Amino acid sequence: MTLATAAVRTGRRGPAGGPHGRRLRTTRRSAGTWFLVLPALIPILILSVGPLLYGIALAFTDAQSGRTRSTQWVGGLNFQDLLHDALFWDSFRIGLLWAVGVTVPQFVLALGLALLLNQNLRLRWLARALAIIPWAMPEVVVGIMWRLVYHPDAGVLNETVRDLGLGDGRDWLTGLATALPAVIVVGVWAGMPQTTVALLAGLQNTPHELHEAAALDGAGAWRRFRTVTWPALRPVALSITALNFIWNFNAFALVYVLTNGGPGGRTRLPMLFAYEEAFRYGQFGYAAAMGCVMVAVISVILAVHLVGRLGGGEDR
Repeated sequence: MTLATAAVRTGRRGPAGGPHGRRLRTTRRSAGTWFLVLPALIPILILSVGPLLYGIALAFTDAQSGRTRSTQWVGGLNFQDLLHDALFWDSFRIGLLWAVGVTVPQFVLALGLALLLNQNLRLRWLARALAIIPWAMPEVVVGIMWRLVYHPDAGVLNETVRDLGLGDGRDWLTGLATALPAVIVVGVWAGMPQTTVALLAGLQNTPHELHEAAALDGAGAWRRFRTVTWPALRPVALSITALNFIWNFNAFALVYVLTNGGPGGRTRLPMLFAYEEAFRYGQFGYAAAMGCVMVAVISVILAVHLVGRLGGGEDR
């Protein structure tokens, strides 16, 4: 009797086949996959997940700077204080106004620009390259540049206002009524390129045959956009809008350089408020509690977005 016949009669197979062999190969593939992912996973755990967990734990303490005694566990006291902190909730309101005020015009203008760049125009490659220049600039550089634009004496904006005979100009970044709108304009300008690139990619993935068929049926430009372009673009539009809202709500560097939260707290976003509590007043535990509230808000937004996607509403 050969070994193969014996294996068949006894119901056993060699290591290359059978359930045991398949489990062994699956285990080896899983181990190899984790080995390849590990170099990228370790920095994420160390630089992102670790600080996040530490910040959450810090929110339940009375940690302060320059203290000689050990940090004490205070439970939810910091969150109770937040509920009665009018300044924090005012900054939260300003943050929502900023996020909505930047995200909505950002999307509308980026959609128009993407539709324009998707046309068969001369020097289209140059226009596309110029459109993403603000995206390539660091936020600090953008902030310094726009401070010069808004300068009350030598700024380009006030010089233009004077040349047009519309008045003597004004100090846009220190006026109580103009500071937040002026900063929102900068936020729209700085963030529009990435939205344009995402929407342009979505437009290029729309089958051209659908537009031709709609045109042959007598559909005008608006009807083709509403029945052909928008349904194909909708998943990209919803995703980039949700991401833009989160990025704008977490904005820090741009507003810090432009106004540092002034005047009178009119542009003090939640991230700026938490920064001041931590590094100006040394209230690390209280600032960490603010960070936890912002993380919770962002998590809710992400959850709503993911539920909408998993529900299949975008793909229909």
